[in-house]
Amino acid sequence: MNERFVPIPGSERAAAPKARPAGSLDGSTPVHATIMLRRRAEVPRDLITGPDTISQAELAQRYGADQADADRVREVLGRHGVDVNEVDLASRRMKVSGTADRMAAAFGTRLTRVASPDPTHGELVEHRHREGPLQLPAELDGVVVAVLGLDDRPQARPHIRHARARARQTSYKPSQLAGVYQFPPDTDGSGQTLAIIELGGGVDQRELAEYFRSLGLPKMPKVTAVSVGTARNQPGGDPQGADGEVLLDIEVAGALAPGAEQKVYFAHNTDQGFVNAVTQAVHDTPTPAALSISWGAAEPFWTDQARAVFDEALADAAALGVTVCAAAGDDGSRDGVPDGRPHADFPASSPHALACGGTRLDADPDSGLVRSEVVWGGDGGGATGGGVSEAFPLPSWQTTAGVPHNGSGPGRGLPDVSAVADPATGYEVLVDGHRSVVGGTSAVAPLWAALTCRLVEALGRPLGMLHPLLYAGATPGHTARGFRDVTVGTNGDFEAGPGWDACTGLGVPNGTELLASLREMVPR
Repeated sequence: MNERFVPIPGSERAAAPKARPAGSLDGSTPVHATIMLRRRAEVPRDLITGPDTISQAELAQRYGADQADADRVREVLGRHGVDVNEVDLASRRMKVSGTADRMAAAFGTRLTRVASPDPTHGELVEHRHREGPLQLPAELDGVVVAVLGLDDRPQARPHIRHARARARQTSYKPSQLAGVYQFPPDTDGSGQTLAIIELGGGVDQRELAEYFRSLGLPKMPKVTAVSVGTARNQPGGDPQGADGEVLLDIEVAGALAPGAEQKVYFAHNTDQGFVNAVTQAVHDTPTPAALSISWGAAEPFWTDQARAVFDEALADAAALGVTVCAAAGDDGSRDGVPDGRPHADFPASSPHALACGGTRLDADPDSGLVRSEVVWGGDGGGATGGGVSEAFPLPSWQTTAGVPHNGSGPGRGLPDVSAVADPATGYEVLVDGHRSVVGGTSAVAPLWAALTCRLVEALGRPLGMLHPLLYAGATPGHTARGFRDVTVGTNGDFEAGPGWDACTGLGVPNGTELLASLREMVPR
């Protein structure tokens, strides 16, 4: 077949770190991939930044994919023996499959089988692997913007930290933090949906019932597991494994917004699985008020195409009125990259995600009286992520906040907001029958998602991207309304100070004051 192929921009993929051969890949092995199509038209910036939102039907009609593009992809790839299994024009996704040999030929790459360390615990995991760019038939140039799933290496790690017994100072039931951070009274998230992304592990409903009963909550939060692709809710029985992340997210969100219905999306830990989970959650019915993401990886570990289509899914979320809360990372300003330079964690570094950093909190759990709150970091037990993105430029709403340059120019600064994350002053959870104390910015994302649900309940309307509202009037050295500033501590390369900083962002919430501020800025 004499056919001209062209590269897919941004599809260049480096070798997986420390990868080693793991035998030959059978060319007849079935391979499933996700193709992302171009939009009919770009989503206007003022629709993304709000406060106006759009319905799912309008988003699909105006900014989804065109049926003619999907038909063209089906016809061209069909000549290469690639089958189209599913088309979703609203989210611009086509799910395709074929043998490993046919998929490699159709997208101009070579697929092999290797083993590389899982980013969570470091054990070797076997997976398909590719290097270099992808290509596709020239007829599809510009129509297809990304192809995910040919290489299914583990993509992200959960931002959770377990307390070391000797380092632990105090701990909090998540419900007690509603008093510490002054969540709006007479709200509990009722009428709202809170979506959570998980890339492994699972939850037992009986354990959740036991945990929430122990908190004395007036109602049991409704929690529904949703499968993404072939992934499913699968508890592993290991409190140190992925179950810890799943239970932390659900228990924090449920304790702080017990009236909100939780939908937990379980996906495989690949770039394809992660993007599909977020896209499915954002376009689900009903549209969630908030989406909590506690998984991520340093920006250099993503392909440009995966990062771009993930960010576009978050832009869809903003247009639909979904507030996306993402953990900023637990490895300080360098985010676990061993090159001696600061790095930001993605998806928190997306300008469409509310990046959630971490603090060390000394407070009375019963009265909510705060004795001190400083940056989480500096004791060798992890540190809040934060810094300046090298992938995303400085957003308009952050231009007056005092974000430093990253060496190559102005970039998106993170985090935006914070709450307690140090496991030495962490959250009391129940995981696989074990009660323990954990921390990490993983806990901050569901905390802010729960607060968002309560704010949306009180306001009677979705908030979408909170950033333009939170940063309104933000200037260096000035504490934004609705926040308690955190001015002491470091996460490695950055120091905290008055106003926004790359350790704790604008600070920690005063939920009641934040609601009053939003009431003045957001139309009914």
